Amino acid sequence: MSKRIVVTGGAGFIGSCFLRKLNDAGIDNIIVVDNLGSSEKWRNLLGKRFADYVRKDDFLRMVQAGRLSDVDTVVHLGACSSTTVTDATYVIDNNYAYSRSLAVWALDAGARFIYASSAATYGDGSQGYDDDESGLERLRPLNVYGYSKHLFDLWAVRTGAIRQMAGIKFFNVFGPNEYHKGEMMSVICKRFREVRDTGVMRLFKSYHRDYGDGEQERDFVYIKDSVDVLYYIVTHREVSGIYNLGSGEARSWNDLARAMFAALGMKPRIDYIPMPEEIRPKYQYFTQAAMAKLRAAGYAGAFTPLEEAVRDYTTYLQADDYL
Repeated sequence: MSKRIVVTGGAGFIGSCFLRKLNDAGIDNIIVVDNLGSSEKWRNLLGKRFADYVRKDDFLRMVQAGRLSDVDTVVHLGACSSTTVTDATYVIDNNYAYSRSLAVWALDAGARFIYASSAATYGDGSQGYDDDESGLERLRPLNVYGYSKHLFDLWAVRTGAIRQMAGIKFFNVFGPNEYHKGEMMSVICKRFREVRDTGVMRLFKSYHRDYGDGEQERDFVYIKDSVDVLYYIVTHREVSGIYNLGSGEARSWNDLARAMFAALGMKPRIDYIPMPEEIRPKYQYFTQAAMAKLRAAGYAGAFTPLEEAVRDYTTYLQADDYL
């Protein structure tokens, strides 16, 4: 690609791993857009090749002032991804209004626009996990993060803009480069040192009669698989619409814990702790991505089995290494 690629959230978890994927493909004419602040997120950029770094607010001003040209593709991964933030004005401004402004500019400029949506848009799952756009109106997200992503999906579909871009509903992505995410890290990252040092893994108790403790299920998808899918969509310009990105298989938290103990060569020992009361009404007990639509769009790559992915990730955690 001779023209530039913009990656917003390029210093974040998925964004920085996607930068590695682009670099491995020989692509480095990239503008990284992010807000590094005082976090350790800057470490995700070490060893990556890119043309420039721009703060997210400065970037929007550049776009609105017409000071940016020769952009081929915008991969919009930047967002407030916390599911516990309660400042709805901030989250919607950041995840919906900013995204809409960027999308309008990109489409007017003839650039391809690919953005991150989320499995959080599916709410409690009572409407299923099918990425058919005709079912969007029925979804009821459980938190403002999911709602902000849902708002943008609705805007894209209602205006017809989705036919000129692609949205990706990420499920439970885990892997290297998420170290800066604090409470939003995956459980495997959050509990690694505890398990290694104490031999015990703590998981939330279940408050749903259909699920035993630790038997709540999620569609866990490894970051290396996620960026492979993202790269496919970026390089296949004919692909448009909204797509799930998960493994297509729901696994329990107990499965995840056992995989982690196995990767460390330890005997499983799990303690079940109370779930904070404030998140109990918003908790998803089951997620599983319907993947037929992505397959129909031509993506044929395999997804790494949970046990293999956890084993690979553990090598990064033990070495405090980055992708």
